[in-house]
Amino acid sequence: MKHLPFRILCGGTLLAAGTFAAVPAALAAEGCDTAGLALPDGFCATEFAADASQPRHLAVADNGVVYVNLATEVDGHALLALRDTDGDGVADTRKSFGQGGATGLTIHDGWLYAATLTDIYRYKLGESLVPEGEPEHLVSGLPQQSAHSARGLAVSDDGSLFVNIGAPSNACQAQDRSPGSKGQDPCPLLEEHGGIWRFSASDTGQKFSPDARFATGIRNMFALAWHDGQLYGAQHGRDQLHSNWPDEFTQEQSAHLPAEELFAVDEGDNFGWPFCYYDPKQKKKVLGPEYGGDGDKVGRCKNFEDPIAAYPAHWAPMAIQFSQGEGLGKGYADGAFIAFHGSWNRAPSPQAGYRVIFQPFADGKPSGDYKTFAGPKGFTGSDTIRSPGEAEHRPAGLAQAADGALYISDDAGSTIFRVTRGQAG
Repeated sequence: MKHLPFRILCGGTLLAAGTFAAVPAALAAEGCDTAGLALPDGFCATEFAADASQPRHLAVADNGVVYVNLATEVDGHALLALRDTDGDGVADTRKSFGQGGATGLTIHDGWLYAATLTDIYRYKLGESLVPEGEPEHLVSGLPQQSAHSARGLAVSDDGSLFVNIGAPSNACQAQDRSPGSKGQDPCPLLEEHGGIWRFSASDTGQKFSPDARFATGIRNMFALAWHDGQLYGAQHGRDQLHSNWPDEFTQEQSAHLPAEELFAVDEGDNFGWPFCYYDPKQKKKVLGPEYGGDGDKVGRCKNFEDPIAAYPAHWAPMAIQFSQGEGLGKGYADGAFIAFHGSWNRAPSPQAGYRVIFQPFADGKPSGDYKTFAGPKGFTGSDTIRSPGEAEHRPAGLAQAADGALYISDDAGSTIFRVTRGQAG
């Protein structure tokens, strides 16, 4: 599947820096394309940026500049700024700057917050394409780790900075990912990993400490968002139930367990990793086999927090973006978009995920079933793939602009898409 650099007016036109005007639906739909994405009827898309050096997490400033945390550096920098100056839905200006670590990027109160693997910085935003002056160094000493080192960031209304620190393990086994190896109890990794940490969003010179832990029992959750007074996150569930415990779990069970979980995160919450996982068919947390579970036993898992929504196994949630107004239509005005990177270990079933979904909300909670918004065929290029390497594109980051446009980053294809509403949606 080849994406062409479409240059079309679709959803908004730039009048001046930071000022957008809505385009009438009939005009927006005229000549509208989807840039190869599989979208609901009435939605348009452009390739906002190609050759974007494996873009991951995204953020959009009030003036329309799109910021990206890159997996591949450009000219020694890992952050990228992009701007569309003529309103055709394609970035025509770009510049790299600063330090990043592929994930962990958000904007709050005029500041751009960016994570590296071990540090967090913030950059003062202005009217220029890239922030001027040196960044402020907020946090140092985040644990160095060989697995699940990606960071997620979110900032609360009162100035708390939340940071994901994943557990460098599958299920805290004595010998990680080894058949028959028992789980460590207590799990020593939970001292400095496997949770959400809270820092000040404005104080410089902060250092990582176990004492700053906000919530625990989370395997890896760098899809974070603060919305309407609440912290939300989506977790990557554990793997290898069959390969590590073939007498207890079939390959088919392993392909469809456990669910990926969406959490509402409050201070002191414990979500049960590594002791438990969530079974979507039974709609409950059960003990992992490393801790004496057999697929049915609940045991200590009754004491841990449940998800507020659950999604198919191994889809790998990467980013959450709560909808901002009705820029994408009333049907998408209250809820969350979630980007799923796609699976690597669902054999013998085909690989799955590779999509952006929309989860409706009502009264601050998920309401009804999710619906696929983008993909998966538009990302994978095929109805069925057996290996994640076959996917031409994989969603990695999300951000919504003031004009309603939804930006989707694709690290496999080094592309950023801009999705807007046409006649319907």
